[in-house]
Order: sequence, then C-alpha cells, then structure tokens
Amino acid sequence: MAPSGGVEVSVVLPAYNEEGTIEATVETTLATLDTFLPRDAFEVIVAEDGCDDRTPEIADRMAAADERVRHFHSDDRLGRGGALEHAFAAAEGDTLVYFDTDLATDMRHLEELVERVRTGAADVATGSRWMPGQVADRPAKRGVPSRVYNGLVRLVLRSPLRDHQCGFKALSREAFERLHADVEDEHWFWDTELLVRAQRAGLEVAEFPVEWEPKGDTKVDLVRDVFGMGSQILRLWWQLSVSPRITRRVSVGAGALLTLLALALMTLYLDPQAVLTELQGADRRLVALAGAVYLLSWPLRGARYRDILAELGYRERLGFLTGAVFISQTGNLVFPARAGDAVRAYVVKARRDIPYPTGFASLAVERVFDLLTITVLGGTVLVGFVLTGATDQVVSTVSEGVPGVDPRSAQIALAVATGVAAAAVLAVAAIVVSARREGNLVRRVVTGVSSDSYADYVASVLERFVTDVQTVAADRGAFARVGASSLAIWVLDVVTAVLVLAAFHVPLATPTLVAIGFFAVSVGNLAKVLPLSPGGIGLYEAAFTLLVAGLTPVTGPTAFGAAVLDHAVKNLVTVAGGVVSMLALNVSLTSAVDETAGGQTDAPDPDPD
Repeated sequence: MAPSGGVEVSVVLPAYNEEGTIEATVETTLATLDTFLPRDAFEVIVAEDGCDDRTPEIADRMAAADERVRHFHSDDRLGRGGALEHAFAAAEGDTLVYFDTDLATDMRHLEELVERVRTGAADVATGSRWMPGQVADRPAKRGVPSRVYNGLVRLVLRSPLRDHQCGFKALSREAFERLHADVEDEHWFWDTELLVRAQRAGLEVAEFPVEWEPKGDTKVDLVRDVFGMGSQILRLWWQLSVSPRITRRVSVGAGALLTLLALALMTLYLDPQAVLTELQGADRRLVALAGAVYLLSWPLRGARYRDILAELGYRERLGFLTGAVFISQTGNLVFPARAGDAVRAYVVKARRDIPYPTGFASLAVERVFDLLTITVLGGTVLVGFVLTGATDQVVSTVSEGVPGVDPRSAQIALAVATGVAAAAVLAVAAIVVSARREGNLVRRVVTGVSSDSYADYVASVLERFVTDVQTVAADRGAFARVGASSLAIWVLDVVTAVLVLAAFHVPLATPTLVAIGFFAVSVGNLAKVLPLSPGGIGLYEAAFTLLVAGLTPVTGPTAFGAAVLDHAVKNLVTVAGGVVSMLALNVSLTSAVDETAGGQTDAPDPDPD
C-alpha cells in the first residue's frame, strides 16, 4: 500500500526518450492540477523507462527544483505497462492518473478524469476519442488501425467501451491493488487488459469523451499491433472466457476427441481399405515387431530433448519429456503446419516454467537435427549408388516414374525433398556462422522494420531464441550427443519401414532391402513437409513407392501397400503414446494452451548436482 500523507492524487507520466517534451509536459501538468487541487494534494511522477537520451537528467533537475515532482528511473526497459505499475506501487495518492507525455488529449479534461475517481463515482475512468458525437480527427494511418483494434476488443473480449487505448486514464488505489497482479502484459496492451479485467471484476468503469489532437508521428506499426496486441487479445480471451470452463473432465474429453480426430484425419492420406487389404497378406509378426521397434525410438526422442534442454540450463526427467514429445507429435497429426510443436512449448512452459523462447528454440534445434540426419542418411545411400554404378537406375526411376504412381505426386515429393534437404544444410551452416559472428543482427533487422518500444521487446525475445539455438550448436559435445541421438532415432525409423516391407515377403537380399529402406524413408520424410499431394497420395507414400518400386523388383501396389502400412504403424504408435501421455500428465491438447498461464518464472531450474 502507498505510504500515508497529504497527497491525494498521483499523476504518472510514462517516459521513454522524451527529452524534447518532458519538461513542458511536467510544467503543464503542474499548472493544470493547480487549478482544481490544493498545492500539497498532488504529485507528478516521471516514470522514466530506461531512456538513453537526456530525459533522466531533465527529470532529476525538475524533481530537485519542485518537491511535487518525483523521478523514477529504471536501467532496464520495463515496457510502458511495467513502468506504470512500478510508479503506481510507489505513488502516495489514492487516485492514480496517467496520460501520454505528448499531451494529445486536451488538458481541460484532466479535472473531470481525476474527479470521477477521486469522488468515488467510478473505480476506473478513461477518456475516449470514439464516443458518439466526439470523434477525433485522425489521419487514416492512426484511425483505421485504432477502429479495427477496438472493434476486435469489443467483439472478442465483450467490452462495451469504445476506446481502450486512449492514453488518458485514472483508477483508484483500491482498484490498482485488486487488478495489477492479474494484468500480465507489460507493454501497450496493459491499458486494454486493465480495463477489461476491471469490468470482469465488477468494478465501475467510466468512459467519457475527450478532445484529442494527434501529436507527431504515430507509433502504430506492424510488429506491435499485428503480432503483439493481436496475440494478447487472444491470450486474454482464453484466460477469461475459456480457461474457467476447462475442468479435468473437459480436458480428458477434449483429449479423447482430438485423438479420434487424429485417427480420422489419417484417412485423408491413408486409404483404410488399402491398409486392411495389405494387412491380410503381410506377416503379422513382422508388423508387430516393426511397431515395437518404432516404440523404442520414443525414449530416445525424450533423451535427445533432455540433452537439448540441459544444454540450455533446464534439467528435466526423461519420462516427462518423452510424454511431452508424444503429446506434441499427436498434435501434429491434428493441427496443420506442425502446430503440435507449439503444444510442446506450451506443456514445458506450463509444467516446468521453461520460457517460450527456450521452448521454441529447443524445438528448432531438434528439427534442424532431424532434417540434417535424414539428409545425411539419404545422401549416403545416394553416394553408394554412385560408387556401385547404379546411378542410371536412379535417374531412370526419377525421370520415367513407376506405373501406378501418380507422376505429379512423385515429382512434387522429390522436389520438396530436395528443397528441404538443401534448406537443412543451409540452416546448419547459418547457425554455425551466426554463432561465431559478432554484432546483433536480430535487433538490426527487427528495429529496421519498427522503432517502437514493442519492437524492442520483440527483438529481445528473438535474441533469446537465437542465442539458445546457438548455445547448442556451438558446443561440440552437445552437438555430438544430439547428433548421435538423432541418428539412432532415424535408424530405428528406417528399421521399422524395412520390417514392414519385409512383412510382404519381398524378394530382396537383406543388404539391398536395408539400403533401399534408408533411401526411401529418408526421401519420403523430407517430402512430407507438405501434408498432401494433388493426386490424393501422401507425399511420403509417393516418394517411398517410387523409389522402392523403381529400384527393386517389388511391384508398385506392394510398395504402396508397404508405405501405407509403415505410415499407419508409426501414426498408431504416436497416437497411442499421445493418449497415454495426456492421461498421465493430465494435459489435453486444449488444456496445454490453458496451462501457459501457470508459471511465470523464467529462470532455469537449479542443477540438482
């Protein structure tokens, strides 16, 4: 609570590099407050947020000259909302006020703003540029984004207010103490979140029209408004409207429903009848053995993820991480564009407080190693073909195609596989080069798009992401361990496919079968970055069938059946593991998102050793 004293009203001016305006703003604020409040009843606080210009010097000078002026300095960037919270917590008044230092809002409205809260008429008061009969004259660059944004807030968050971002607000000390711990955003969305949470808490929120004139150039930009505030609207909607409705029963039910959906979606690229037909002629024991071999790769996936996180400073149990991988891979069967990977970042954040940048960076490392490993495996077999003089057969297979395989699907599959392999090699090269490069390339790129303070926040998040990736890539020991795990994982993946192919009694010697299996699985997995082909055949199946049938005596239908069954076995193991993991960890694919609000600690877990 604020210390007791004669101050009734505390006005906070959030300031970042305002050396050209801050002095005039403070003087105008003091003069305006003098017109309706006793001299000792108010204070003006400059909440200076890590400025790198003369703002701190000016604020110090004004505070020394007038006891009603206070200066709060922060060496680190707190963000607009963070600076306001810091200043409000130390303010002495029971009525807390803030407005933008450019004084775009006519100061004749300050008395009305203060008195609405000071007299108890409202818990929170806010000026509005968009109330009927009081529409601000705003250029399109400002007006259109503002109207769209406020429309989204009203629609998604069900707020009746017309203007959530007007920088002219006041709230009572009681309201601040009640709300500030729940307001998570520390930047530009802080205003909106405060208003919405106040309404949901049953507080009286008063909106009144103000005269407003734009000053200087707008700080609205793509980085902040689209990627920042848009995502915050969705986050707050989830926390307020969805999270309270999620119980354990709903979580388990949603997990079961999404699992069934995953199985149903498999039929888009796996013909159920083809699977059943091929199963009838296949050796069931070898198919079962293939499933068992593939299951063995999952603890290795968990161990690899554990090694990556340990290199980043987070030590977790193998069982938990294996379950997290199972859940995310099940999500990848349901959601497009590998969105299940994001579910894993949600799970480790919620259950172990591993920050999102680290969660996504660890996934990026894992994906790069996956792509690099299967590229090396496929490339090694291709080199073997060259050395044994079988290049002509490979070229003939790729160029002429195979009867029964859609040529468009095959062409797309091979083109995608080639492109993804090249991208994997380039990604590794870029990581190695960037790890040795001096200079802050990320910040230069982001700030080149936007100079806004939110862009600075985005840059800091991306920097952490890139640094985490480089940490693993730059450590030779970690690189070797993760590389070895990746090799073992994909060897088991290939062995699974080879066992499935052998279950069809193919007339191939074991060395040839293994070599073809390595080549077909590697190219097929590189190809399935795209989920479907125009011909209705999955790209993995198209690439696998083309290479097996084109390079061996195995017929097209048999090769396709083996590809379908191989994919089905792997997906069924994944879904089964995902269901068990969701039940064991009490996490569904939907509650994983809800749990992101659980932990806020970004520091690494202490080393138990």
